[in-house]
Amino acid sequence: MDRRWSRIGMRSASVALLLAGLATGVYLGQGHEAQRLSTHASLDVAQVDADDMQLLKQRQRDHVAARAWQRQAEGDAADKAAAEAKTAAAKSHNLNTKMAAAKKAEADRKKAEATGGPVPYAGPIPASCNEYSGSRQIGCALMLDAGFGLDQFPCLDKLFKKESGWNYRAENRSSGAYGIPQALPGSKMSSEGADWKTNPATQIKWGLGYIKGRYKTPCKAWAHSEAVGSY
Repeated sequence: MDRRWSRIGMRSASVALLLAGLATGVYLGQGHEAQRLSTHASLDVAQVDADDMQLLKQRQRDHVAARAWQRQAEGDAADKAAAEAKTAAAKSHNLNTKMAAAKKAEADRKKAEATGGPVPYAGPIPASCNEYSGSRQIGCALMLDAGFGLDQFPCLDKLFKKESGWNYRAENRSSGAYGIPQALPGSKMSSEGADWKTNPATQIKWGLGYIKGRYKTPCKAWAHSEAVGSY
């Protein structure tokens, strides 16, 4: 009887130990799972922090790029404004220069009319014409400006010497021809300017236009004058 109860007691103890082991295993398993979940959660948080840091860095790079673009745009705008201001200033200066020249020319014209002339020449004189003076120098400069070669000036010089001696006030009382080119009548030269009576340049311009239209060149006009006595 005692041995039977002893065996029963041993079996009960074994069952108790088994149950205790199972309980301990379950507890340990639950602890391991909790630890695993905790580790995963920590990794997720770390990943979120890394993503936030990457996003912050990207935003900083975007901000730096935007500021650089803005500075470049502001610099380009400033350069453009400066260039436009410089151009406007140059145009204003040129306009003022032209207005001053026009006022001076008008004053010279009125003075020439009051005194009988001549109106001073304000145009450029090429170096190739510096060997001449007075109306001849003006004639040389205007002839080149009209598109004739310098080799044509000796012919023009002889032609106008014959006609008027390069005198802007030369007048043929019998025919009415007037001025350096001896325009007939002299009022024809008004097509080149109202100051045709006192401005050698106005007279010469008209004479060169007449020569070009009728004879093509000063040398052909001089040849015709030599042949028939006039041009």
